[in-house]
Amino acid sequence: MGRAAARVHILKGVSLSVGSGEAVGLVGPSGSGKSTLLMIMAGLERPDSGVVSLDGRRIDAMGEDELARFRGARIGIVFQSFHLIPTLTALENVAVPLELLGRPDAFATAARELAAVGLGERLSHYPAQLSGGEQQRVALARALAPNPAILVADEPTGNLDEASGAQIVELMFALRRERGATLVLVTHDAALAARCDRTIRLRSGAVVEAAAIAAAAQ
Repeated sequence: MGRAAARVHILKGVSLSVGSGEAVGLVGPSGSGKSTLLMIMAGLERPDSGVVSLDGRRIDAMGEDELARFRGARIGIVFQSFHLIPTLTALENVAVPLELLGRPDAFATAARELAAVGLGERLSHYPAQLSGGEQQRVALARALAPNPAILVADEPTGNLDEASGAQIVELMFALRRERGATLVLVTHDAALAARCDRTIRLRSGAVVEAAAIAAAAQ
């Protein structure tokens, strides 16, 4: 990543395959490349070399417009910092990506998704009127509204208290299981990583360990 003398190789020879419907946790120390790998998988960053395929499509070879459309329809993204638009209500925040996809049912679908995360009575509230846990619920509803094939989450509980974080984890795994979506998440939380089918440990930009986990706790 970067240019000329400032170029820094964040990831080094990473080869990773994630199965449809699988839940995978990316773990490792700060600076190990977890978030960069997640952003490349989500099409938000482009690799300098290599191939990134999703559903048989090479997203690394797509133009910006094609990639934006593909990402909007097939990839749901949950960030640590929520990334809600402060001047829009919860309903409008969830409806925006659906409107960009040309969905005529954008607001009806947004209302259903907010109800699914327990915010059916908070549709007209703005982000500043919501708690951190509620804001992350809105972000989760927004990510899942297009019914994506893959859900990626970057430290989804990192800005939440323990109780709110636990609620988000339960919701995220329950909704992912109901919809059959693939889940890839970055976390420092060992308990959250243990909810996944498999963990991938990175160090200094390389995969150093991949372990399957008994997923009975899901």
